[in-house]
Amino acid sequence: MRKKILWIWLALVFLTSTLQVKAQYEKQDSTYKKCFIGTSLFVIIGNFDQVNPPNFVQLDIGYRITGKDVIRISPKTWRYAWPNGIHPFLNKAYKKPEEKFPGYVREYGATVSYQRFLWKGFYAQLDVMPTYQIFVNDNGQRIDKGFQLFNSYRVGYHIKLFKDRFFFQPSICMTHRAYHTQLPDGFKQLDDKWSKFVFPEPGLNIGFNF
Repeated sequence: MRKKILWIWLALVFLTSTLQVKAQYEKQDSTYKKCFIGTSLFVIIGNFDQVNPPNFVQLDIGYRITGKDVIRISPKTWRYAWPNGIHPFLNKAYKKPEEKFPGYVREYGATVSYQRFLWKGFYAQLDVMPTYQIFVNDNGQRIDKGFQLFNSYRVGYHIKLFKDRFFFQPSICMTHRAYHTQLPDGFKQLDDKWSKFVFPEPGLNIGFNF
């Protein structure tokens, strides 16, 4: 399923790269819509995964301070049963039974993002996300709770669609588990085997301007 998602991401990037659109909001242009809502299309597609569905929900709420500076807050929740340090596309250990947690982790958080347009539609973005963690064992019982600070360092391209009513943002990022409290036994031993950084991870954000 993950490979199918990656192929969908590549196909959408290729399709939108052929569109003749003006991607950046000019600083002197005061007519562009300053607010938007959106979500991550890439991760929502992942909800159809039959082995490790994230049950992912995300809502982006954004504001354009200027034509080049954007802030956004994104409440979200998801779950996972394999360590975040295993690359889902490039590491064959992902989804192997011996690497699976003795249960799963459910997280609730809100990402705070700053986006800066560098040239035309190209942008750089910093995402900082504090999350509340719930650890559940294989019997469905809650066994512990925790806290994590999860960051993303992202570059991407902003594409306007349908006269700027909608937008599409393919991107690549490095994720970083900057801090987390100690995991419960069984979870900790597996998580400690893997890096706190994962690169590269694709992104596909979509949104509606208003």
